[in-house]
Order: sequence, then C-alpha cells, then structure tokens
Amino acid sequence: MDLGLKDKAVLVMASSDGIGKGVAVEFAKEGANVMLFARGEEKLKEVQREIKSLTKKTVLYVVGDITQPEDIKKVVSKTLTELGPIYALINNTGGPPAGTFDKFRDNDWQSAFELTLLSFIRTIQAVLPSMKENGGGRIVNITSSSVKVILDNLILSNTFRMGIVGLTKTLASELGKDNILINVLGPGKIMTERVEYLDSIRAEKASVSKDEYQKKAMQTIPLGRYGTPEEFAKLTVFLCSQANTYITGQTLVVDGGMVKAY
Repeated sequence: MDLGLKDKAVLVMASSDGIGKGVAVEFAKEGANVMLFARGEEKLKEVQREIKSLTKKTVLYVVGDITQPEDIKKVVSKTLTELGPIYALINNTGGPPAGTFDKFRDNDWQSAFELTLLSFIRTIQAVLPSMKENGGGRIVNITSSSVKVILDNLILSNTFRMGIVGLTKTLASELGKDNILINVLGPGKIMTERVEYLDSIRAEKASVSKDEYQKKAMQTIPLGRYGTPEEFAKLTVFLCSQANTYITGQTLVVDGGMVKAY
C-alpha cells in the first residue's frame, strides 16, 4: 500500500533513541524526509547515519531541549527552510521522574508540566500555521498507556499525560475544518531505555531481579512479550498517512492487549 508519504516533511521530537527513533526510521522507509530533534548530538548523528544507510532519504537534525521555546522555534524553522511545509508532527518526550505524591514539590510539578504537556502545546502552536497554509496535516501525540489505566509510582506522568488527551480531543474538534487530523498513541511495554529504567525501579521495590520482574510482567500481556519501537512506529506512520482520512481525536494504546480498560 502506498501511504502517500513520499517526500513529505515530518518532524519527530525526542528522536535520538527508543520510540522516537523507531518512528523516524519508519517514516523514512515510507519515503518521507525527516527532521530529528533531541538533546544529544552524538546519538542524533548515529540515527541520521542509520536512516541514510537504510533509506537514502533526506534526514536532518537539530540539537535542542524540548522544554525551551526557542529550541522549538528553531527546529520548526529549520524544517520549513530545509524540508518544506510540515506535513506531520510527532510529539514525543521522555517521561518525568517516577515517584509518589509526597515526594514532589512545586518545582517538580512545574518541571513535569513543562516537559510533558506544555512542550506539546508549544510544538503544535509552532507547526499549525504551516499545516493550515498547505491544506492540512497530521499530528500524533505520544503519551503512555497510563492515559487508560494509571501506573503506580508515576503520579507526574499520570497527571499531565491525561492533559494531552484533553488537548488532543479538543484540537480534533477545532482543526477538522483545516483537514488536520490529530490523535494520541499510548505505548505500553515497549522495549526502550525508559521502560528498562522503570522496570528496574519496580524490580527493586519488589525485591526481585529485573529479569524476574520482566518475566512476570510479560505474563500480564496477552501476546506474552514486550513490543518493539518498530511495531509502535507502524501505527504512528499509518495515522499520519494518506490512508488515514477519517481517524482523529482518538486515543489508542499499543500494548499487546495489556490494558484491560475500554
């Protein structure tokens, strides 16, 4: 199936590893020109080289911090200048610290808000003019399976990722007339550094090894294993493709059936 992404400009945030990297690679495989964004230049260079060797497509990067408004403006400006009108935005970021309510103070809540929710708002604000001027576009906001069922010891993430759901549902209503489709994707147990880190914390709390914890966790997943960034990326790319012309305002989890909520 031709997904209609050839030579489209796609901006993927937090794309130096994990899910963001997987998404960037998958877009390039479908013929898109990709702009990467993250804080670590060496990792960005590695991803750039990998994508070019796999696909021969144009892939550029900007080094920056997603919590800094000027860095967001910089990457959007470079994308427009170097790749053309932005067709798709993939909002993605690392998660805030793990912990319970009594662990955090005002500055922790403010930092988590800026990282997890405000950064998405700012990036969407920055790309909308281009999308509106060019007949539409696609936005995918990557959150967590916690938007369906809360995760223990992750109160900061649970709180602000739900805000992204409200933002997305509202924007789907407001932007439909502009042919801009926007959805939320929540990863479950996708094998990334973030998941490995959280599994280590949970294993220590349960007084078991990480391997033991992960084996037990896999037993709660109907497919019996953790997912891969590539598997997550395939749905992301579909939602941004020309094959998707009617799905907007939705929150979908990619979790192998782990979440039992509707």
